[in-house]
Amino acid sequence: MGLDMYLSKKTYVKNWEHQSPEHQHQITVLKGGKPRQDIKPERISYIEEEVAYWRKFNALHAWFVENCGGGEDTCQEMYVDEEKIKEILGILKEVKEILDNSKKIKKVVTGFGGTKFEIEVYEDEEKIMEHLPTQSGFFFGGTEIDEYYKDEVINSIEVFEVLLEELEEHRRNGIPTGDFYYQASW
Repeated sequence: MGLDMYLSKKTYVKNWEHQSPEHQHQITVLKGGKPRQDIKPERISYIEEEVAYWRKFNALHAWFVENCGGGEDTCQEMYVDEEKIKEILGILKEVKEILDNSKKIKKVVTGFGGTKFEIEVYEDEEKIMEHLPTQSGFFFGGTEIDEYYKDEVINSIEVFEVLLEELEEHRRNGIPTGDFYYQASW
């Protein structure tokens, strides 16, 4: 249970009678090396790939909801265009630079049942929150700017850089790029 986050790529592959053979797709779904009988290849219109998965990176979730979901957070699918991918990548890089130049400090937080404990957070928390603020929610994970937050920022930069490189390569080679969608479950 908790905040599970997915970025998917959907590629249109429906075949039409008017298409020449070189523009048609051949799709076969195998299980154990044998075609699945319950899936009819001629009915397949889209191929969906999971291109990224995050767990409890609530700051990124909040960004997607605000910038791709119109502020509505009902676990709905949200279209993410290439400009939004570039925008979040830029924000993540800015946040990483702040984190890289920020010292760690000790902070006392209150846990369940009122238990107090000390954690390490980044000193420039306010500055970071201006760019990519955390969001609390039911099992959304921590809201501190800590090592977990930094690791998720770094991993997300890599995800989006690879994704943009793939898009550019596909365009250069005349390959359809597909459409991207973000969805979370919690």
